[in-house]
Amino acid sequence: MAKTPGDLKTNAVRLLEQAGIPFELRQYAVDENDLSAENVAAKIGLPPEQVFKTLIAQGDVTGYLFALLPAGTELDPRLLAKASGNKRVEMVALRDVQAVTGYLRGGVSPLAAKKPYPVFIDETALLWDVVSFSAGVRGLQILIAPDDLIRITSAHLANLLRCSSA
Repeated sequence: MAKTPGDLKTNAVRLLEQAGIPFELRQYAVDENDLSAENVAAKIGLPPEQVFKTLIAQGDVTGYLFALLPAGTELDPRLLAKASGNKRVEMVALRDVQAVTGYLRGGVSPLAAKKPYPVFIDETALLWDVVSFSAGVRGLQILIAPDDLIRITSAHLANLLRCSSA
């Protein structure tokens, strides 16, 4: 694992380094008008299915939780509720994301958030040798083996994707 330049040391990066987990960082130019995971995927040269966006939701039983799913997909709240032991979950309003996680929209990471919320990752992560997710700031992605991401976040794998009605 290469040393990380000081200006790229986010709390998420520090956590991975302290745990001795191998990872790679990829920087990209931020487009404030398009913070989508699909745009990030194109900028870092990965297929959208390999770049995971981090959503924050609130369950009626468990409280806040993270859901990681591939770019270009949509969360099925019923599936997240079932996987997390809730009757229902709702997305946290964008205006509240920073207060809940400590991260700005477009830079939310499941690592080193304000509080350690439960993490649920869509099971498609296991299709890849490496997946990408936010390093905790806009313009920086962490590339990591899915098993390492699951281990460091104590994540649960589940089918979280809404099926398209085609």
